[in-house]
Amino acid sequence: MLTFVGEGYTPAFTANYKRIAERLSLGEEIEIVSGPDDICAPLLSGAAAHCHNASVGIRDEAAAAAVGRLVQADVREGVRILPDTMLLRRLRRNFALGTIRNACGGCEWGELCSHVADGGFKAALVDPREVSSRPRTPQGKA
Repeated sequence: MLTFVGEGYTPAFTANYKRIAERLSLGEEIEIVSGPDDICAPLLSGAAAHCHNASVGIRDEAAAAAVGRLVQADVREGVRILPDTMLLRRLRRNFALGTIRNACGGCEWGELCSHVADGGFKAALVDPREVSSRPRTPQGKA
């Protein structure tokens, strides 16, 4: 979410993620889930959907732990997080500094994410300037 700029695994994945980024930019909360979420949905039809791989779960757990330490909260299944301006700025600052990137090791998107972070997240589709200025929408599982 912090570095999504409209690139992804497949055209369907990218189109879906763009819709989710728009919802988040409008103020929709994020519900933490265990396993594949709404972002993964377009990838789940294949027999070897990587969203079910153990490595993805391990990365998700590491990311939740890192974010939890940063925000001093238990980020676990069922928790809802509002990605408002202040939270996104804090997450992005710490992502750029590398303090919450331990889950990123070995990820094929690492170089792109670093490029987005180095550019000040200007191309990221979840826009923190939009989040706090718009009304909240129904909750989803982004």
